[in-house]
Amino acid sequence: MQLRYDRRVRYEDLISQPCSISRPLAVLGDRWTFVIVKQAFAGVRRFEDFQASLGISRSRLADRLERLVEHGILSREPYKAGRVRHEYRLTEKGIELYPILIAIRDWGDRNMAPDGPPVHYRHRGCGGEAHVRLECERCAEEIGARDVEASPGPGALAA
Repeated sequence: MQLRYDRRVRYEDLISQPCSISRPLAVLGDRWTFVIVKQAFAGVRRFEDFQASLGISRSRLADRLERLVEHGILSREPYKAGRVRHEYRLTEKGIELYPILIAIRDWGDRNMAPDGPPVHYRHRGCGGEAHVRLECERCAEEIGARDVEASPGPGALAA
């Protein structure tokens, strides 16, 4: 199945496309958003800490955090009495992004780390390296792009 897009479709308009790749990319597809999510997994929660660790402008950071909250990936919660300040915490929906981050890291380690991985992500239980594995839900066989074919699903048929 091949989806056709009008060349004039703006980045933000991707969210209305009947495609489960385009819709998430409308929310997560710019370079700062996934870096913010990566920092949230590393324990960064406060606006000032995101800004200090990333060097991103305040307005861009505020925009990306707002988008992540709007889409339920982060929650915004008060943490200080008096003059209320907020912190950002990953929601369950946000935690589900972890395999995507690890898949990007795996690709980066293979293709963009000539001196080896800059960071190891290890299983706390045994110390083994964390990797993403794509497998068939029916037979559990490991599969790749050449092993998969796309066909219309109920969301495409409804559109």
